[in-house]
Amino acid sequence: MTQWQQRKPIGDTHEQRVATALRLHGWTVQPCGQGTYPPTIQHALSHTRSALRQFPDLIAARGSELITIDAKDRMPSTHSNRYAISTTTLNAGLVFTAAHAPTPLYYVFGDMKVLTPAEVLHYTEHALRHRTGAYRLVRTDRAHSFDDVFGSAPAPVP
Repeated sequence: MTQWQQRKPIGDTHEQRVATALRLHGWTVQPCGQGTYPPTIQHALSHTRSALRQFPDLIAARGSELITIDAKDRMPSTHSNRYAISTTTLNAGLVFTAAHAPTPLYYVFGDMKVLTPAEVLHYTEHALRHRTGAYRLVRTDRAHSFDDVFGSAPAPVP
């Protein structure tokens, strides 16, 4: 079993939690990306360096607003109060954002806080990096609250 296959159930649970939260905030949500492909395509992608491996997990619309989400669970680090975003993921996110402007891409972390790829790059350009360079480490206090980014959930009707 590959590392991605081991992480997939955890990621799926987080994606569902993010999708549910977006729906509660009035968004229409659709899964997309690698997790929606048949196993044969997932397997082939796992053997490439294609940016398709890093495609967003969700696409959502509310009115004429359109957004994409890359759900990132198992973060932040319990020891450093930082999110760890792989450099490969960040680079793919920056390319995706440029290619699909003005549609934003948001990273939604396991604590339901939010950052964009541009923010991750900005906050880590002169900051502590993982010793291998494989990850960008962003302080968790830099992230935005879910409600600030996606709007408050409507009050329940009595």
